[in-house]
Amino acid sequence: MDEEAITISLTHDQALVLSDWLYQVMFQSDDLQGIVRDRAVWSPIYTLSGTLDTTLSEIFMPDYGPRLEAAKERLRAGLHGEADESTALSGESR
Repeated sequence: MDEEAITISLTHDQALVLSDWLYQVMFQSDDLQGIVRDRAVWSPIYTLSGTLDTTLSEIFMPDYGPRLEAAKERLRAGLHGEADESTALSGESR
């Protein structure tokens, strides 16, 4: 079996938003088991989450919420050409 590492590149905003989503799915709910039924997939998910958590200092900052929302808005604007309030989900962040 080939165990050569693969590098994935994300923008800082993408990494921050993905990290928060993974945290919500993995630790704030029981959603991971419902979303990902094959436990073999959990290994790369946990690896991604751990890597993001050790890379992103923002997750420990007191202004994490506003930083996360700003990153989400920039990503939405990049996808749709403008900020899209209708896609914002309610709920708490870390």
